[in-house]
Amino acid sequence: MTVPTAKTQYNPILSELTDQQGEELCTRLRRELVEDVSKTGGHLASNLGAVELTVALHRVFDTSVDRLVFDVGHQCYTHKILTGRSLSTLRQYRGVAGFPKPAESVHDAFIAGHASNSVSVALGMARARTILEEDYKVIALIGDGALTGGLAYEGLSNAGKCGQQILVILNDNGMSITPNVGGVADHLARQRLKPQYLTFKKHYRRIMNATSLGRAVYKVTHQVKQALKQSLLPCSMFENMGFRYLGPVDGHNLPFLTKILRYAKDIDEPVLLHIKTVKGKGFSPAEENQDTFHGVAPFDPLTGKLKREPGENFSAVFGRTLTRLAGQDRRVCAITAAMTGGTGLEKFAQRFPDRFFDVGIAEGCAAAMAAGMAKQGAIPVFAVYSTFLQRAYDMLLHDTAIDNLHVVFGVDRAGLVGDDGETHHGVFDVAYLDSIPNMTVLAPASFAELEVMLERALFRMVGPVAVRYPRGSEGRYMGTSGEEPATILRQGSDITLAAYGTEINDVLEAVNLLERQGIQAEVIKLNQLTPLVPELIELSVRKTGALLVAEEQAARGSVGQRLAARLEVVGLPARVALVNCGDGFVPHGLSVLLKRDLALNGEGICKKALEVLGRGQTET
Repeated sequence: MTVPTAKTQYNPILSELTDQQGEELCTRLRRELVEDVSKTGGHLASNLGAVELTVALHRVFDTSVDRLVFDVGHQCYTHKILTGRSLSTLRQYRGVAGFPKPAESVHDAFIAGHASNSVSVALGMARARTILEEDYKVIALIGDGALTGGLAYEGLSNAGKCGQQILVILNDNGMSITPNVGGVADHLARQRLKPQYLTFKKHYRRIMNATSLGRAVYKVTHQVKQALKQSLLPCSMFENMGFRYLGPVDGHNLPFLTKILRYAKDIDEPVLLHIKTVKGKGFSPAEENQDTFHGVAPFDPLTGKLKREPGENFSAVFGRTLTRLAGQDRRVCAITAAMTGGTGLEKFAQRFPDRFFDVGIAEGCAAAMAAGMAKQGAIPVFAVYSTFLQRAYDMLLHDTAIDNLHVVFGVDRAGLVGDDGETHHGVFDVAYLDSIPNMTVLAPASFAELEVMLERALFRMVGPVAVRYPRGSEGRYMGTSGEEPATILRQGSDITLAAYGTEINDVLEAVNLLERQGIQAEVIKLNQLTPLVPELIELSVRKTGALLVAEEQAARGSVGQRLAARLEVVGLPARVALVNCGDGFVPHGLSVLLKRDLALNGEGICKKALEVLGRGQTET
């Protein structure tokens, strides 16, 4: 039999591979992962750690029928290769998505970009299978990191007692969930997972259940076994939830993984398979720097060195400024939800370890804890990506806003983020934050403004405050005008252009293009989005008679919609254009290309302005 290459279209032949051929395939897959991700960037370390597991799953299950639900999806690259998708376009514009995406392939069972939901989703699929009397297997693949989220335990609690055939695979690559206790436990774990033992156990249960005497004997022996096992093996938590626990298993032993999956596939009850893997397995730079290679930019596949060193960005400025301000006031604390590096808080954590708190992937916990800290006099700052703050909406509304507690939210990755796509674009926070009473939302457009606004939020404001800032670096605008709700950056008489954050750079580019055609645009930069202070906009529109609002936000609940409604309320007639991300979801790709498609670049804004003014575009 010919061993399939890593580029092979999905084929049941995977189930016919010998163990040696399977291991050769794993080697090829790792080589391809490093090669492709070194060019495109992506989530490398987690994928390298899941190669054998993914190959074993494809040897045992048919993912075009069986439902394999990834948690987050950081480990789905091998799955994509085995189902016929090349990673050469990974996370590229109109290329293969970096996360599971049902619209992309029948083999992707469910969208995945946020953590801890896989068990609940898989349980729903299993229940639907029963209701509709269909026949397929359901597998949830969850990492130990995702198990820090409370939703994971809600799913486990329900799935363990559901009576459905469901397989939960815990990929444990770092955090110790339930540590083994000594060599005896290790030995027993290995013995109870031997194929001979598993086969014997299966037949023994069937024979003993055939008679009433057998059932009585089985009950006694089972109780004795359980008592011994719970004192020696790390599985009592999951078994108390109702799962048949298998493990821990070496997640890089392909032959044994395949055998244990074939065994688990036939168990007609909830099963939890606990496997141990090494994040970054097979590529030493990733093994030695797991955090760096979790989500990595393009790099040299031989050395692991980044092809371009990252420059200063908003996250780093936020972290540096917060650390400086915390040195001035011991009430200032920092909270993160498993994103210390991503939110720029490494130095804060090093300097103030007693005031730094990482709650894991549990944004609701972080927001509620921050509310509790604020209630007792601390000044908590929760640094979180815009798309992840969505998960804590109830805590924003109920725990924080009702009592008007002074919690500061550092809303990172606001606006378009590029390669990670629909699940990660921060294009909804402007709307959902505006719906919360007592909330103030500030939008810096430069590093200097971020410093000013963060200090103001900490020490000169009350109630909940969100300071939202984008991914990456600042643009041509580097000013500091963040003290007022809005600022006129450029005077004009023909049309009012309004924007906030770094989108102001595209507006300034559009102004130059419009000026070439004799159009004088007035530019207003919004610094405070909630509560919106529209007076400066109203004054400008009374003069120009036309308004265009450009923003990297979804259309519904956008600042533009609020301003347009305000003009109607005050009876101010004007020609209005709203340029934003629309009513749907924005796909993945370079932000510059996405902004071009959305008309959010300088050229697109110029064209929209000309349409508002009823003029054809003659030169750009």
